[in-house]
Amino acid sequence: MQIVIQMLLLVIGFCLLMKGADWFVEGASGIADKFGIPQLVIGLTIVAIGTSLPEAAVSISAALKGSADITVGNVVGSNILNILIILGLTSVIRAVPVQQSTVKCEIPFMIIITVTLALMGLFDNTVGRLDGILLWALLGVYMVYLLRMAKAGTDSGENEEKKKIRVWQMLLMVIVGAVMIVFGSDVTVDAATTLATIFGMSERFIGLTIVALGTSLPELVTSATAAVKGKSDIAMGNIVGSNIFNILFVVGTTAVITPVPYNASFLADSIIAIAAAVLLFLCVLRTRKLTRLGGSIMLIGYIGYFIYLMKA
Repeated sequence: MQIVIQMLLLVIGFCLLMKGADWFVEGASGIADKFGIPQLVIGLTIVAIGTSLPEAAVSISAALKGSADITVGNVVGSNILNILIILGLTSVIRAVPVQQSTVKCEIPFMIIITVTLALMGLFDNTVGRLDGILLWALLGVYMVYLLRMAKAGTDSGENEEKKKIRVWQMLLMVIVGAVMIVFGSDVTVDAATTLATIFGMSERFIGLTIVALGTSLPELVTSATAAVKGKSDIAMGNIVGSNIFNILFVVGTTAVITPVPYNASFLADSIIAIAAAVLLFLCVLRTRKLTRLGGSIMLIGYIGYFIYLMKA
């Protein structure tokens, strides 16, 4: 009976995280629209941060509760899942075109910071406050890059649907969405750790799989929907941007609040995360497109990784 209750709580937590992130992004981007902030800036900053909010809420909540394995596992697991599963599935549905700036700048930057996170953890088995500050500094550099790129682009104008929504309604969506994310993360962490104890699973396994999948649901829904609607180019920016924010914003913020122990067993997972990012880079380097073949290789790669986790 306890297992059923915890599974139900896990599902409820995921639902709160998904809907909360959705409302937060809608409200925040709507407010930005009202103040004339360019759509490109909104998409690259507010939406990317918004889809990373479930990871941030779960990671900070887990760290404060002493479940550090879930904190690191959630981010590393989400980044692996984002590339191998979400981009893999999306490109199988429809080939994903990639912008030149993404190939030249954003994907290489994602690889660099993934390596940086692994080195931080291996240096003293802790991602400490100084590491968190460094990650925040890198986030600042990335934000400056995004703003410069946004100025070079053009504004597509205010979304017609958002014009119909009043500012107070958008503010309410932001507040309610944030509350749902915080409450959902609390429920998710408690349920996941309880299930891990009941089934004798490690917090590392739970963080890398169940929690990672749950917090990646916003990206999965966004990317799959975009692919079905023929707007699969949105998927690449969503995933690459989300992975960058997961490391710089989520881990950086968590480490500044409380130092996060980095278990030596996460080295293999970090190597997989780096390999997934390099695989993505190689798949799109020449063609500027993630094809069905590339997506199929990624899906097979995740199956192999999951089998490894089961045996570890």
